[in-house]
Amino acid sequence: MPRTAEEISHALLDAARTAGAEAADVMVTQGTSVSVEVRSGKLEHAERSEGTDLGLRVFIGKRQAIVSSSDSRPETLAAMAERAVAMAREAPEDPYAGLADPSEICQSLDAGALELCDPTPEPSAEALMQDALAAEAAALAVAGVTQVSAAGGGYGANSIHIAATNGFSGGYRRTSRSISCVAISGIGTGMEREYDGDSRTWQADLRDPAEIGRIAGERAVAAQGARKPATGSFPVLFDERISSSLIGHLLGAANGAAIARGSSWLKDALGEQVLPAGLSVIEDPHRPRVSGSRPFDAEGLPTRRRAIVENGVLTGWTLDLASARKLGMRSTANAARGISGPPSPSNWNIAMTQGTASRAELMRDMGTGLLVTSMIGSTINPNTGDYSRGASGFWVENGEIAYPVNECTIAGNLRDMLLRMVPANDARTWLSRVVPSILIEGMTLAGN
Repeated sequence: MPRTAEEISHALLDAARTAGAEAADVMVTQGTSVSVEVRSGKLEHAERSEGTDLGLRVFIGKRQAIVSSSDSRPETLAAMAERAVAMAREAPEDPYAGLADPSEICQSLDAGALELCDPTPEPSAEALMQDALAAEAAALAVAGVTQVSAAGGGYGANSIHIAATNGFSGGYRRTSRSISCVAISGIGTGMEREYDGDSRTWQADLRDPAEIGRIAGERAVAAQGARKPATGSFPVLFDERISSSLIGHLLGAANGAAIARGSSWLKDALGEQVLPAGLSVIEDPHRPRVSGSRPFDAEGLPTRRRAIVENGVLTGWTLDLASARKLGMRSTANAARGISGPPSPSNWNIAMTQGTASRAELMRDMGTGLLVTSMIGSTINPNTGDYSRGASGFWVENGEIAYPVNECTIAGNLRDMLLRMVPANDARTWLSRVVPSILIEGMTLAGN
């Protein structure tokens, strides 16, 4: 009989102790995924995968080593442990490495309230294909759409278990369900590509595939005839689809690993105003049915709701154990890790305070400027916050969309940009990052 992720994790810990590890932790995942793609009304690609992955981290004093495998046989576990211990004995010392103190680890392990796993049966490949076909048909029904380059459906289920020699042992199961569609309008050099999609924890929450296809088609048609905008200083409205990237830059600069290295444009900003007064950025890893939710982090510490920015003021860093020790602080229970790497700080569910105006009202107020709906590439100076990105979207005149634009660059300094931001009220509250459209005055725009 196949062993559970919990059983494998404890067997691997036993093997590590036998091999001579002074301390160790283990992460085991068991997953299933199914994906389907269609093209021109026919099945294009179907794939199903199942697997078990396990990672072992061992400590010899302040020396650590990590090994991973997809083989959970007893002889493989023994070999993994022996190799990891041998590697740790040759590794350089890291004064900040080590497991959590037993008094810190998560004691309440019930993940049921988070509703991370949809109890309904796994959808069949046929059901996924029908969703993809419905999305494709809806996109093609939009006048001006010439083809659908991709339409697909997917499902995934994963069991995760983490255990350590400090006494921590906990796990949970997570599901995901998705539909996506990429539509193309025009022909030849006049083709424009746009998309829409949805990914949810529960099947019942998933948007209608026909709606997804229709929106992808309408977006592709709206992008027809794009041209370069004027060069100068203009207000820029970041559409809700991409506005979370701005908050992502703030979160990256407040990451404890960057702060400990001294390579962050926010390194001296703790306790200072970084957003307009009245705006907060809240992290809540306990929101039900959301992909970023979890009862504990990758080091077994209990996760909790916290304010990263409160009333515009930066209140703290995002820390795992190692970065917290380097900075003389306590972990914020934000350790994330993969099977083959050590923990590092990462954010869970994020929500920024929404405004009172709609996107249309912000666009009316901006008068003439750029509505950005997609961005490519980036040049971000981690030490100064200087910001430059390629962008496309729509030129706005007299508060209304005038024509689509592409091949332009927007630039500024993130510290200044974030202090000037004005949020709309249109954030999608089911996302892991709940950030509305954001208007920023006086950005540099390079076009014609």
